[in-house]
Amino acid sequence: MTRPHLITAACDGACSGNPGPGGWAYLLRFDDGRVEEEGGFSENTTNNRMEMQAALALLKRIAQEPRQPGFAIRTDSKYLIQGFSQWLKGWKQKGWKKADGQCVKNRDLWEELDQARLPGVALTHVKGHSGDPDNDRVDAIAVAFRDGKQPALRSGSRPPDAGAPMDLAPPPLQRLLTRLEMADRLAAGGHVLAMAELAQLVDMPHGGMRQRRAPRVGGGRGGAPPPPPAPPPPPP
Repeated sequence: MTRPHLITAACDGACSGNPGPGGWAYLLRFDDGRVEEEGGFSENTTNNRMEMQAALALLKRIAQEPRQPGFAIRTDSKYLIQGFSQWLKGWKQKGWKKADGQCVKNRDLWEELDQARLPGVALTHVKGHSGDPDNDRVDAIAVAFRDGKQPALRSGSRPPDAGAPMDLAPPPLQRLLTRLEMADRLAAGGHVLAMAELAQLVDMPHGGMRQRRAPRVGGGRGGAPPPPPAPPPPPP
């Protein structure tokens, strides 16, 4: 059986405060349609370090997989691309000094990235927040980790249908959305739910439902909506 090959990858980093809490993320796509995502959190970091951490984790991961010709890593970080593709060689020759004599920042990660370099794997630029689905996805994951959330990651799963929402909701909200979807399906089938039944379905106290004056799900027999209220009598 032929082993699936990688066709593309994307990575991104995010940071609040710069320095401050940060997150990173990567995404892999295989030629059999599978998608794999990963990410992480750092308590005190910078945006550039999170971009580099994402690329480093991604390079280590793709070293284990066969790749299709032309495979590249997509990133919106020009700092990462230029450092990895252009500046790194000169920095090493100058003893990790820049042209102005100052020490290169983030040397520890640059050295790790240099060691993780893979033949034939290039970094290509994609404009951030431009509607690129993979870049938008890794940005959303990195931001979620930065904010201390645990996003729902795909791990070797099939991609969602085109246009499907990205699943970054916490588990309690996911359960509530599932219950509300069930209520909608019951209504579409012509089933009527009393207030107490609806409260039990969405896991909300009956009194809270009355406070919100939630409407009944569904209508009368066959799903028909109830008749509108009679108009008020004309003034004398």
